[in-house]
Amino acid sequence: MRVALLNLIGLLLLAGCQPKEVVIPDSQQQAWWKEAIVYQIYPRSFQDSNGDGVGDLQGIIDRLDYIESLGINTIWLNPIYPSPNADNGYDVSDYRGIAPEFGDMETFDRLLDELHKRGIKLIMDVVVNHSSDEHPWFIASRSDVHSPYRDYYHWWPASKGTPPYRYSLFDAQGDAWKYDSITDAYYLHYFADKQPDLNWENPALRQEVYDLMKFWAQKGVDGFRLDAFQFAAKDTAFPELPQGYEKNFIQYYAMQPGLHDYLKEMNQQVFAPYGVVSVAEGAGRSFEEAHELVDADRQELQMAYAFDGVDVAKYDGYSLATLKQVFTDWDRSFAEKGWLSIFLSNHDQARLVSRYGNDSPEFRVASIKLLNTFLLTMRGTPYVYYGDELGMTNLGMDRIEEYQDVAAVNGYAKATYNGEDLDQYMKVLAKTSRENGRTPMQWTADTLAGFTTGIPWMKINPNTAFINVQDQVADPSSPLNHFKSLTQLRKKNPVLVYGAYELLAEDHPQVYAYTRTLGEVSCLVVLNFSDKTARWAPIGLSLGEQPWINSADQLIQEGKELIVREKKGEDKRYVYYKIQA
Repeated sequence: MRVALLNLIGLLLLAGCQPKEVVIPDSQQQAWWKEAIVYQIYPRSFQDSNGDGVGDLQGIIDRLDYIESLGINTIWLNPIYPSPNADNGYDVSDYRGIAPEFGDMETFDRLLDELHKRGIKLIMDVVVNHSSDEHPWFIASRSDVHSPYRDYYHWWPASKGTPPYRYSLFDAQGDAWKYDSITDAYYLHYFADKQPDLNWENPALRQEVYDLMKFWAQKGVDGFRLDAFQFAAKDTAFPELPQGYEKNFIQYYAMQPGLHDYLKEMNQQVFAPYGVVSVAEGAGRSFEEAHELVDADRQELQMAYAFDGVDVAKYDGYSLATLKQVFTDWDRSFAEKGWLSIFLSNHDQARLVSRYGNDSPEFRVASIKLLNTFLLTMRGTPYVYYGDELGMTNLGMDRIEEYQDVAAVNGYAKATYNGEDLDQYMKVLAKTSRENGRTPMQWTADTLAGFTTGIPWMKINPNTAFINVQDQVADPSSPLNHFKSLTQLRKKNPVLVYGAYELLAEDHPQVYAYTRTLGEVSCLVVLNFSDKTARWAPIGLSLGEQPWINSADQLIQEGKELIVREKKGEDKRYVYYKIQA
């Protein structure tokens, strides 16, 4: 029996034959967006170039050498449009402009040009389930019931009585209808009351959206991510919904009739003519609905961005068995058709290593290496959130006064209104708030983290003193350099992009193991998700003699036994192997 001794959190075994030409099966037609490694940038927090404490486009330009050095080839940029910032840019007041705090259109054009010179593509966030209440469309819509913009939004005349209850994710009382006295009517907002929902039944509104997307496509943007778009179609009769439906609101809000018609129309007018990639936030309520969104013959979107994986981790932790099942089930469903996004973090989540790993000093480095290894060895397009290449952690704010996010502030107000235990609410918030994932990028060890010379818009995590780019660049065994090795490995080995996935050790309580196979090339990935030594016997697999990357203190292969040892107290590491054919 061949035994792999997994001393600590992260042993990775990758295996393959000697490099040879690989034939990609017809079922996995090659495309740049399948081979992309997406790096998500939250612009407000990435790099401030002018000392106002807010990250900006020039700051991104100034850091392009770093971005290129990561080995990524695509950037997803969170919204940079003018906005009142009720939801940090996800309430857009001008879809064709640049927010002054981020720069101007000339700077954006220069950023796009510099990215393309480096072979890096740009995906823009498009927020068109809703707009800002300060957008000219809404200002005109609310001003007069006869305005041509009235039907750009959803209105319920007060003369008809109180509208049927609709749940709002961000409202302080959970009510998605907001009364507006100007025309004695209620408007709909699934999110904050400053984010009124757009009426996609209106063809004039749809054409406005397609035209604004063409504006950016004509500039050379390479793709669009459609924020909250699975909620765009609505039953405008607004029938009563079952009591308590908000506990499972996705079943009633997502993928309503008409959505596919809108996406096909968008594809015909924007995606296909301009050759841009498209991905929607959310992937429906089932595998079948996900395929209806992204299968090539549907001519709608191209990448499914499903939340099941990122939602596994909760306040009180998660089950490795559940994580395995979720990713395995999604891969199995997409094995022959369609394409997935692979991610465990984004701007709406707390930090990756604090949610899915162990951010204690003893295990933080090992944890983030393991998690990035997972992301970059799965089938699907990996999305990596800024700072996760370093292992940036939660900030963990204890007082509600420290929070700016509308979800946190209004959530606290809602908890107060409902008479909840506010101490418990704050404990959960400190660990799970998405503000944890929005702290400024940690470039250096100084108190301002190299992010700004002014007062930062958000508190900088004090652990920038020992978690920062400058230190990790100089450390060959750092999470940053491990991440760079992974991106190069993925780009050089098509098996890690297109190879079939097979789960191994399904019932092992500590180990997540799987193979990736493409033609005659096969690789094995073994990850110990626990903080204890794990043993697993990879029966039937023949390990090659030389590792692709070996960062263990000792690697010993004695006959059929493989042993990896680490020095006590040092970082937990990973090993990559080739398997002999």
